[in-house]
Amino acid sequence: MIRTRFAPSPNGLLHLGHAYAAVVAHDLARARDGEFLLRIEDIDGTRSRAELVDEILADLRWLGLGWDGDVVFQSGRLASYGAAGERLKAMGLLYPCTCTRADIAAAATETGPDGLVYPGTCRGRSVDPANAAWRLDMARAAQLAGPLEWTDEVAGVQRARPELFGDVVLLRKEAPASYHLAATLDDAADGITLVTRGLDLFAASHVHRLLQTLLGLPVPVWHHHPLLVESDGRKLAKRRGSPALADLRRAGEDGHALADRLRAGRLPAGISLGGGVIGIP
Repeated sequence: MIRTRFAPSPNGLLHLGHAYAAVVAHDLARARDGEFLLRIEDIDGTRSRAELVDEILADLRWLGLGWDGDVVFQSGRLASYGAAGERLKAMGLLYPCTCTRADIAAAATETGPDGLVYPGTCRGRSVDPANAAWRLDMARAAQLAGPLEWTDEVAGVQRARPELFGDVVLLRKEAPASYHLAATLDDAADGITLVTRGLDLFAASHVHRLLQTLLGLPVPVWHHHPLLVESDGRKLAKRRGSPALADLRRAGEDGHALADRLRAGRLPAGISLGGGVIGIP
């Protein structure tokens, strides 16, 4: 049975881009007689706001999107992130790093899908782990895992190329886990068989596929959908004040009708579908 999920972070009000992502995940599950789960990614302690969870739930109900089972919270899964981190450390695949962004910017010579590639400054150094992030030794991990593939419903079979990201952070200093580790573990724990998300996260699946093999997790299929973008090509974003669903809801707009317009591609003026690049050259 197919199982999808929508996994927003309560660090701001949802906007039309979130609505589109939720509709895609919901409709794919319903069209295949599957399940649609809701997960709240609330482990960013400096930004997550508990009061926004109720707004998220109200927005989804307003759109006419019902989920199956109880809402899952990442904050209830901290032990699983720690256990996975300890397992990777025991495998000799993680090392502590105290480099700042400024340090990395000054030393990096390569660029990858996420920007500057960490140059490995702390790899092999003696670093106090008490106040450090933990990075994946990508070369060692990729060698251990061997050649890997993953499948996107839209783009087809992909050869996993996580090495292009360099030594990514998996355990952060300011949060229990990075997006890469938490999302991979959560999707496995929730039994997600079809991971739906925007094209901006297409490349992240290369890293997630590697983590699945290292940790012995099941491998889902992915479905990366287009993003809603502004006239300048930038995706809708909370930080730039994209119109909030809560404001539309409180103004009396018909949420069900809005969801239907998104399904049909009838978007507000100045907003279009796009954003993101399929594949890694």
